[in-house]
Amino acid sequence: MDLFRFRKTRISRARRVQQIITVFLGHGFGRLIDQIRLGRYIPFLTRLRSFGQWPALKPPGTAERLRLAFGELGPSFIKLAQILASRPDLIGEEFADEFRKLQDEVPPFGPEEAKQIIEQELKRPVSQIFARFDENPIAAASIAQVHMATLPDGTEVAVKVQRPGIKEQIETDIEILSFIARQMEKYVSEARFLNPKGVVEEFARTVHREMDFTGEASNCERLSKNFEGSQDVYFPKVYSDYLTEKVIVLERIQGIRIDHKQELEAEGFDTRALARLMAQAYFKMIFDDGFFHADPHPGNLFVTGAGQIAFIDFGIVGRVSEELRNTLANTFISLINQDFDGLIDSYIELGFAPQEADLDEFRRAFRRDLIDLLEPIYGKTLGEIDFPKYLSAFLTLAVRHNLRIPSELLLIDKSLLILQSIALKLDPAFDFMAVSEPYAERLVRRRYNFSSIAGGLKREFMEAGEFAYKLPRNLKNLMNKALRNDLHMKLHHLGLENLIKDMDRSSNRLAFAMVISAMIISGSIMHAMQVPPRIFGLSVLGFLSFFFAGILGIWLVISIIRSGRL
Repeated sequence: MDLFRFRKTRISRARRVQQIITVFLGHGFGRLIDQIRLGRYIPFLTRLRSFGQWPALKPPGTAERLRLAFGELGPSFIKLAQILASRPDLIGEEFADEFRKLQDEVPPFGPEEAKQIIEQELKRPVSQIFARFDENPIAAASIAQVHMATLPDGTEVAVKVQRPGIKEQIETDIEILSFIARQMEKYVSEARFLNPKGVVEEFARTVHREMDFTGEASNCERLSKNFEGSQDVYFPKVYSDYLTEKVIVLERIQGIRIDHKQELEAEGFDTRALARLMAQAYFKMIFDDGFFHADPHPGNLFVTGAGQIAFIDFGIVGRVSEELRNTLANTFISLINQDFDGLIDSYIELGFAPQEADLDEFRRAFRRDLIDLLEPIYGKTLGEIDFPKYLSAFLTLAVRHNLRIPSELLLIDKSLLILQSIALKLDPAFDFMAVSEPYAERLVRRRYNFSSIAGGLKREFMEAGEFAYKLPRNLKNLMNKALRNDLHMKLHHLGLENLIKDMDRSSNRLAFAMVISAMIISGSIMHAMQVPPRIFGLSVLGFLSFFFAGILGIWLVISIIRSGRL
């Protein structure tokens, strides 16, 4: 049985790979497929028609074609595109903007399947769990869909059910994506900057967290605790008795979507005050708590009848470490004091600078561009700095200089940009800086209060002590390895992949030419020896040998001419 399942898994994985390759071929990515050595998955007749050469991409552009391909390939690739959309530092603004158009909307699965999953997970019939269960889902996404229901005590709840078979499908796609990423890093030297393996690993971590509803429940409860006692922000209650990895039951949020301005005004709400409340909630989460709801699109934010901002969907959250908060504080201080060297030093210490960079050259080039970026805000107070605008401009600068940006900082940027868009819709005169000022000032004060400085000194002393304690042992290990001739160095050859690729192509052409020559010689021998069967005195096998040698010879000549290297 295990052997059968193993074979079935391999067959399904191979079919999925072929499906992915076919979709990418259909959208014009034949050259890339050939380049990363996945040509064996291309149907033979398709390869024969192309002569091993693929035309360059024509309009629509690469970004749009890639978005269409990802949309066609289903949930895993849609999720990957959404994650990449928040990483303009890796893929550039053009691709990020295009991927943002990809909506996570897929057809719902049947109510009977949803009930079956609920009953399997909660070990009881749906009729015993809920007094009422709406079979038609109110929302369907790639990982789960949501049904409205009523508990036996009359409480209105939202039931989120994981899509059947989605875990297995995503695991298969992650394996395939990991393989493709390794091939890209091996054969496409330009792809190393994109860090394909790192992107797939980040995607895997994110989607695994989203597929575990117990983690989502924990996120909701933590955010709720951080706002305990607040009259302005509300998080739904989690019903832990109905919680598993695949099913989560939350209090139903009754309210109006945050971006439905006309409905809000018709109900008598002050939309300007709501914009301020929403922004204050996020600044508290990011700067004070270091833990924030990282998917603030309008469908996840509601206004309750009591005028509270209510959040739903806690699968994606951001964590802001103390180190990153200190970096943000240092950024604000450097902006005010125009201390560009201090700002660059903090980025280098945190490892933002590319490993292969010449630090002196990096300092000069980055400082020049940083001055150009920050000149417009000279002389402004902390409250006058447009933080979201500055952060986006900085990320653009980071892409130009190949800086490695923490994913948390990118989540902050994405969240603040979405919030600014919603806030301006609610209040065209909304002053983002005025709302952010007290939080930014508190962040800076906390960076330089006595307990923060004392804690930093303590950590430095502990690290220095640990280094001193381990130094003799590390030196001893180093000397022992040197005496045993066991020291190793890792060397990375730049541009060697292109040389290997050219040598591989040349050797293949030589082998091809030798096969053609052998066929011509064998055909001549068969004609000379009148090898039967014969027609009109000619050896049929000899004639076939000449015929196929001619076809292969023409193919070889065409491929050489197309490559532009005679």
